[in-house]
Amino acid sequence: MGAVTALEKLLPVVLAFGCGVLLARRKVVPAESSKVFADYAFLFAVPCYLFGNIYASDLAALFDWRAIGGYAATAACAVVVVGTAARLFGVLDPRGVALRIMAGVQVNTAYFAVPVFIMLFGNAAPIFPVLLFQVCVLSLVVISIMELGRPERTGGPGARLARAVGASLVTPVVLACNAGIVLNLLSVRLPEAVLDSFAFVGDSASPVALFALGLHLGGAGLTLRGTTLEEVWLVGFKCLVFPFMAWAVCRYVFGVEGDWLAYLVLIAAMPAPQNLFIFAQRYDVDVALSAELVVKSSLASLLVLPLWVQWTVHFG
Repeated sequence: MGAVTALEKLLPVVLAFGCGVLLARRKVVPAESSKVFADYAFLFAVPCYLFGNIYASDLAALFDWRAIGGYAATAACAVVVVGTAARLFGVLDPRGVALRIMAGVQVNTAYFAVPVFIMLFGNAAPIFPVLLFQVCVLSLVVISIMELGRPERTGGPGARLARAVGASLVTPVVLACNAGIVLNLLSVRLPEAVLDSFAFVGDSASPVALFALGLHLGGAGLTLRGTTLEEVWLVGFKCLVFPFMAWAVCRYVFGVEGDWLAYLVLIAAMPAPQNLFIFAQRYDVDVALSAELVVKSSLASLLVLPLWVQWTVHFG
């Protein structure tokens, strides 16, 4: 895929995202309504899209364990790097360290990676294994630290942790993915009308998710003047260092090549997850920093994605 082709494929992403920013800045659509659009995408459209595609996928090809192992190893190395850097920046609260690890290692799948992959490859199924890894491993680690570090004591640590873990595992995205896997493995045949219905709703996931993100960022505003050194480091790590680590570890340590190498590098180059801000609000930890990281990493990711597409073509 050439540079011009990559840019052409990303134009719909920029259009949907930019339209949301423009309408929010001009107050044509209230920025607060981004939550309504985001909830529709995250709670309904994206699960419909993932369920239909996973149900119809070749699971043996989808779960390339060498590729998944390479990505998991990269994420483990990145956790150590970001955690160490957070300590060097003077962050002593374990919850603050966990939040920075989430910003530097986890990726925005539902609102950003899914629509980008649909535009680039016509299919977002390769994101699913990474999505499960994030929910079942990375998010659980962050949730555990956040819950155990809460100042209020509503129940014992085990009870609070169990509630948090249970809540993360029953989100619509995870339930849709698991349902798609189970029905696929059991070879259950669903009526075409049902699959068409899921596809009809799922097709709206990409533009609505990007439009919602644009509304949110347009309402939040963006200023580079007050950007701190820590923000520069975290955004640079997320959009540049982490995908390079994914390329190096997956290719030279795990021997991943071809399409899967490109998928993993581009997934790693996605911005910080939008629920970083939700976690920060819920646990009252570095709320302002989290909002800035979501906004700035999203814009930085849009700028560098075409470069990473070219990188995977020439060095993949």
